[in-house]
Amino acid sequence: MPEGHSVRRLARQFGDVFTGERLSVSSPQGRFSGGAALLDGHTLVAAEAHGKHLFLHFDNALVLHVHLGLYGAWSFGGDRTFTGSSSIGAPRRVGEQESPAGSDADASYAGPPAPVGAVRVRLASGHGWADLRGATTCEAITAAEAEAVLARLGPDPLRNLRGDAGRFARNLRTRKTPVAALLMDQKIIAGVGNVYRAEVLFRRRLDPWMPGTDVTEPDARNLWRDVVNVMTDGVADGRIITTPPRYWAVNGTTAAKAVRAGQDVPAKSGSFPRGEDAHYVYKRQGLPCRVCRTLVLIAELAGRNLYWCPFCQQPQEHA
Repeated sequence: MPEGHSVRRLARQFGDVFTGERLSVSSPQGRFSGGAALLDGHTLVAAEAHGKHLFLHFDNALVLHVHLGLYGAWSFGGDRTFTGSSSIGAPRRVGEQESPAGSDADASYAGPPAPVGAVRVRLASGHGWADLRGATTCEAITAAEAEAVLARLGPDPLRNLRGDAGRFARNLRTRKTPVAALLMDQKIIAGVGNVYRAEVLFRRRLDPWMPGTDVTEPDARNLWRDVVNVMTDGVADGRIITTPPRYWAVNGTTAAKAVRAGQDVPAKSGSFPRGEDAHYVYKRQGLPCRVCRTLVLIAELAGRNLYWCPFCQQPQEHA
C-alpha cells in the first residue's frame, strides 16, 4: 500500500499540473459516473494529502476524496508542459512505484488516449490527464464531509503541526496494544505503513511488541521526530530509504568497505541504494542484522508482516 510520502507527492503533482485548470471529469469504468458528473467542468482549486488520503478541492465546494488502498494507482500523461509522472501508486504485483514521464511526453499531444482497463475516474485538462484505477475509496464529498474524514485521523508527520508530537505521544501511550500495531493505526498516526513502521522501530531500537503504555514520553516524541525525518526524506526522494550511505553497495561491495578502500561514495541526494540496501529490517527476514548480525525475524501482527531484530530491539527489561 502506498505510504504517506507517496500520497503527499501525488497532492503536489495534482497541484502543479491541474490547479487553476477547468477539468473534464469522467468515469470510463462507470462506477463513479454520478460523482464524475458533479465535478465535471469545474476548476481544481487545491490538492492536499493527510496520511494516505488525497483530497482534490473544486470550485463548487466539492472534494474528490481518494484512498488508494492496496491496489490503487494513478497514471499520468500529457504534452511537454505537463510535468506528470507515469505512475504513482501500487501497480499490480509490483508494489509502490513511481517513474518520471516528463521528458518522454508527446509534443504533439492531442488529448488523452482511449482508456485502458478499469479506469474509475479520469481527470483531463488541455495539457494532460490522470487516470485512477483500483482505489479503495473514490468519492465526491462536501467540504464538511472531508473535514469529518480528517477528524478521524491521527496527526500527519508530513504536516508536523504545533502540538502534533504531543498528540501522537498521548495517542500511543494510552493504549496497551503493541507499539508496532499502533503505528499502523491511522487514528494514532496518519501515513505510516508497513515499511516505515518496521524501519523506525529499528532505528529507535524499540521492541515492536512493547505495549504503547510502556513507551516513555521521551521515546514517543523521539519516535515521532524520526518518522517526520524519514517520511520527509521519502517525499524528496520518491522512495523509502532509511539506511545511511555506508550500507549501500558500491561496485559490488558495501559503501563502508568502499570508504575504507578510498572509493568515492555518492551522496544520498545524488544516487539511490539498491532495493535491498535501502532498509535495515524490512523484508530482510533470515538475513543478518546490519548492526549486530543477529538474524532478522518475521511474524504476523494485525494481518501484516512485521520485521525486527531480536537483539537490537529486545525488551527493555532485558536490554
